Amino acid sequence: MTSYPDVFNLYTSVGQLGLTITNFGILGNGWNQINGKIQPSCQYKQHTEILRENVEHFSFSGLWIGGIVNGQRRVSTSIVDGVFESGQEGFEFFANSDVTIRSSISSTSQDSMAQYYSPLAVSHQDFIMDFKDYGASWSDDLGIPNHVPLGIDVRLESYAWNFTFADAFVILNYTITNASPDTIEDIYVGYWVDASVANMNYTDIYTPGGGFTWYDNLDGFDRSLDASGFTRDIAYQYDADGDDGWSESYIGFTALGSSTPKRYLKTHYQQWVWTNSNNTDYPDYSMPLVDFERYDKMTTDVLQGDPALNPDLYGSDGYPNQTNSWLFLVSAGPLGSQPAAVDSTHWILPPGESCTIAYAVVAARWAGATGDSPTRRANLHINADWAQKAYDGEDKNRNNQLDPGEDINGDGIINRYILPEPPPVPNMAVDVGDQQVAIYWQDNAEDFIDPISREKDFEGYRVYGARKTLADTSAEYSLLAEFDRIDSLHDVGYNTGFDEIRITNDQGEPDSVLIDGQYYQYKFVNYGVKNGWMNYYSVTAFDRGDPESNLASLESAQSANRKYVIPGIKSSATQWVGNPTVYPNPYRGQAVWDGYGNREQMIWFQNLPEHAEIRIFSLAGDLVDIIEHSESYRGQDIDNINDQKNPIMSGGEHAWDLITRYDQATATGLYLFTVENLDTGEVKEGKFLIIK
Repeated sequence: MTSYPDVFNLYTSVGQLGLTITNFGILGNGWNQINGKIQPSCQYKQHTEILRENVEHFSFSGLWIGGIVNGQRRVSTSIVDGVFESGQEGFEFFANSDVTIRSSISSTSQDSMAQYYSPLAVSHQDFIMDFKDYGASWSDDLGIPNHVPLGIDVRLESYAWNFTFADAFVILNYTITNASPDTIEDIYVGYWVDASVANMNYTDIYTPGGGFTWYDNLDGFDRSLDASGFTRDIAYQYDADGDDGWSESYIGFTALGSSTPKRYLKTHYQQWVWTNSNNTDYPDYSMPLVDFERYDKMTTDVLQGDPALNPDLYGSDGYPNQTNSWLFLVSAGPLGSQPAAVDSTHWILPPGESCTIAYAVVAARWAGATGDSPTRRANLHINADWAQKAYDGEDKNRNNQLDPGEDINGDGIINRYILPEPPPVPNMAVDVGDQQVAIYWQDNAEDFIDPISREKDFEGYRVYGARKTLADTSAEYSLLAEFDRIDSLHDVGYNTGFDEIRITNDQGEPDSVLIDGQYYQYKFVNYGVKNGWMNYYSVTAFDRGDPESNLASLESAQSANRKYVIPGIKSSATQWVGNPTVYPNPYRGQAVWDGYGNREQMIWFQNLPEHAEIRIFSLAGDLVDIIEHSESYRGQDIDNINDQKNPIMSGGEHAWDLITRYDQATATGLYLFTVENLDTGEVKEGKFLIIK
């Protein structure tokens, strides 16, 4: 038997929902460090500088698959309450492949996902993997206590997009194959979710009690109708009080469809308090302990209480209104490859045959209403509906409403996972200088053909700037400029044209500029940017929309080509003019940009040559530190500069964290420094004052 390593360091990174996906049935990573960093477990929004929107939603979630074999109820689980180690009861799926990554993104200057480009990709980021619930043979339980395998192979394909209207969900598409010699009846597929909607930035980690709590969350089940008249069936959780505005977010799971026609597919909902198998307050809300009980939970709905009789226990929806460490279980079925009866209420999966089901993990910000309500869940509905549209694809009438063998298109093929697309993200570059940032981009979006309308519907560009430009700090970007085509046929935008940003030659003709081997056709300069501050920029492309189909103008994702920069004085390759200096000078205990710890402070040396050595001395002449500088410097030696953002700098500045060469914090005092140009040997001097 081939052994495959457990993969738990991959997460969806293209959109705003950062979801860890493993090849053994578990979602999330418990907020553990992976490669020295805490990667997203189920984080929304993951690409944001607004810390209040940077919310985590669960530690772990796990796949449960149940069925009946020879009259026996069996449930294979990837995780259950209180289990954290492989080999323990509840860890019952095992990797059966490595993880294949595919992407529909092809431009290397647009996104790093281009290295995984494949014409077979479904989304901007596909993960494909196999796992199973048995060992060397279909009946091998691999020594897991109380595990009776179903004998199934599972293929998972996950899909994620960076479109602004489709970046808040991840679709999980499962194919389940019966590898045993026995027929499996009435398969149900569900997710156990140890949700905990909370923001790790809520109060800083240096404050006693800082962080978040497990115990202030509530669950619910949304059966509202979508525009097509189908119930959404979203199991969800939210932080009851929103943590002073730091956790105003929902997490939801919903079944999108399966090989069983939609009219036979039933979604069921359960919840219970973590590891509580005997809940005295809510006796119907208790943890199942064995497969028989787990299958029962997967195939029935939890009883809803009467809020009129028990207002202290149940809310208006009939679900518990007392906050706690609530889990939920959402499941759908019955599944199979063929109906077991004429009325199709029971389905079977004979040996060697397969069935499918797709779920969506969906996140959303609160829509602003007071108290949990359909109104406050409006964004959750919008995001879940887009996930459903992605699953339905060209199947406008939801072909999975039909019986097996029925084909609405007549070709035997259902074309799923087709979304309307905005123009592609413009390929972008930046150049930083003294208090200014130049933004360049290519015209690659202008020839894009929309897959739905089959027309070139590009309309224009928007340039977004960093937080320092914002009057409203609740928004992440401000719009610096918008430029749109002069087009008398379509009333979109202001018909500004592109002359203001188009790069031209001396004769005023359209031209381009070469940067790192790529030619760029447009340029916009943001002036008055403070040196030494982290800033970020994005250029998006938008289309004219389609009024006939009631589709608004679509815009490419701001997060897809975001560039971080730190402006500063630009170094010269030929001549070193002026003296190097330090800012802020004097340094008064803590600069505005500093963090909380001793290693999260910094001052800046500026006007440095391309290759230099900086030596720092005390007033007594003791050598305090030596810094090696090059024009490619990105702040990698400073804790206060996030190396994951890899900010682009001018090449003429270097930060120092005020830590001596002996790993000690510097004291108050006057310090001297020298800067040697390593290319010419020229040395210049300066001084700065530290006041703590």
